Amino acid sequence: MPRVLSESDVTGFRDRACAVAARLFAAKGPQGVTMRELASSLGVSVMTPYRYFRDKDDILAAVRARAFDRFAEVLEKAYAGPGTVPERARAKRDAYVRFALEEPATYRLMFDLSQPTEDAYPDLVRAMTRARATMTSHVQDLVAEGILSGDPELIGHVFWATLHGAVTLHLAGKLSSQFEQSPQYGIDQIVAEATHALGQGFRVRT
Repeated sequence: MPRVLSESDVTGFRDRACAVAARLFAAKGPQGVTMRELASSLGVSVMTPYRYFRDKDDILAAVRARAFDRFAEVLEKAYAGPGTVPERARAKRDAYVRFALEEPATYRLMFDLSQPTEDAYPDLVRAMTRARATMTSHVQDLVAEGILSGDPELIGHVFWATLHGAVTLHLAGKLSSQFEQSPQYGIDQIVAEATHALGQGFRVRT
């Protein structure tokens, strides 16, 4: 008869399993994250993961929730730094790009993987909501200070779509031509120019 699991037992195994699942996703994509492969990588029986997760989607939802929380924490920390609101907003933008470029598999896991049953995983919904909020919090401050004008939610999502588009093109290798290899046309310069142009469009007219 299986022993009764303590809360620390459950948390510890789920953490290890999520770390392994993230590595499997990075190496093999979503099709590589199976209960059998997970069990093999963890050195446990095939049925053991089912004591901690309902199925593969449950594992992926847990991994994605952790990723969104870490992503949000990085952006929140960048914006909490010193400087004016525009300076901290740029720091946040740069942190977004660094996260995506340094952890491309994590970024794809967060945004490329579609789980039709996302609403069934409260922790994933919470983490996604937190990450989404980081896309508009600095815009609310920019509007409050009279630097930008408009709906902060809409403006935040316009900036987010621009960042995501540039990052996705870069990660897909669509910008890795002689164009991007030129110092003035790298991903950082493209993002800086794009967000500057958007900022000018939303700037308060005086």
